[in-house]
Amino acid sequence: MRNANTTLANWQEPDENKWAFSHVRELIPTERISRGEGPPVPFELGEPLDLDRISFDAQGRTFSVREALDATHTDAVVVLHHGRIVFEEYGPEMSRSQTHILMSVSKSVTSTLTGILVGEGLLRTSDLVTDHIATLVGTSLEGCTVQNLLDMRGGVRFSEDYADLHADVRIYEQVAGHRPRTDVGPTENLYDYMATLAPRGEHGGTFDYQSILTDILGWVLESCAGMTFAQLVSDRIWSKMGAQYDAEVTVDVGGCALADGGVCATALDLARFGLLHLRGGRANGVQVVPAQWVRDCTTTSDDLVNAFPTTISEGTNRFTMYHNCWWVVDPEAPVSAGLGIYGQFLHLDAVNDTVVAKFSSWPHALETDLGDLHFELANALGKAAHDAR
Repeated sequence: MRNANTTLANWQEPDENKWAFSHVRELIPTERISRGEGPPVPFELGEPLDLDRISFDAQGRTFSVREALDATHTDAVVVLHHGRIVFEEYGPEMSRSQTHILMSVSKSVTSTLTGILVGEGLLRTSDLVTDHIATLVGTSLEGCTVQNLLDMRGGVRFSEDYADLHADVRIYEQVAGHRPRTDVGPTENLYDYMATLAPRGEHGGTFDYQSILTDILGWVLESCAGMTFAQLVSDRIWSKMGAQYDAEVTVDVGGCALADGGVCATALDLARFGLLHLRGGRANGVQVVPAQWVRDCTTTSDDLVNAFPTTISEGTNRFTMYHNCWWVVDPEAPVSAGLGIYGQFLHLDAVNDTVVAKFSSWPHALETDLGDLHFELANALGKAAHDAR
């Protein structure tokens, strides 16, 4: 039940976010991502996981699945094995039809849309941002390629320190409509804000996680396809993969979608999106995403590995690289993930043929211990599903 005190100022705070993350449209303007006119493609049910038989060691102790779900403030979780549902559960604010904000798992959706448009010949990853957005000529984005955006290697200055309410990420949240405007100077909309970014260094340098780069990418996609971000996701992904429910994305006063973190979807459809990748871009017998794009998302190179720091802000060395807006754990298997603040999680494991889609409402934006627990939980669930065949 909604706390009457839930506002735009506190919706990401503990207690408030448990309700707010699944009721975003009641706080922030959104644009609908239609699932289209065709019938949804239902999931089959697989052999249900016996949670009482699954446990794993992490952080110096043994966790049951229930203990891990409770510890990570779970709002909803769906586990697929061989494309069938083997575990599905919802918290008190959630249901099968309720959307929940993906936070930065939205970046993986934006990447997938990029791959589709590349496959259609509407753009190339080597294109310059300014090839598609003339208003960014003469700004810090000049010389930046689409691939630089996809790999978080843009040479702009943007602080993603969520603990600092005056950091760039908190200022741009004001522009995006995710936080009340309290700072003097922010532009009216995200399109204008992107043009104000200061230079940091050469484009294509070391990895530096900056959410604004994905919003620039979203703008590039809109420009080259002549549609809004929401229309594109609907037309190219949601209506093609057999989604069961409409999704949505938050938009600012100028209609700019927050492509980096504003997508809201059901847990079932997030799992379906993950399965689309695990199946090489195919859904319902149709090649929705170019197979080459899907393979490339986990294909390693010396350049990508060398650009990726051994320790990142999340405080873990679990990842091999970051590529095409996916966190790559094991490029050979492959195993990869989409991650979002406050515990949004999409885990793709080709070895065990499992997808884990999980929504959460952590007390803080980044929690290293809880993030690591997500991966250990996903590994345990995947192994249990595989071993139960």
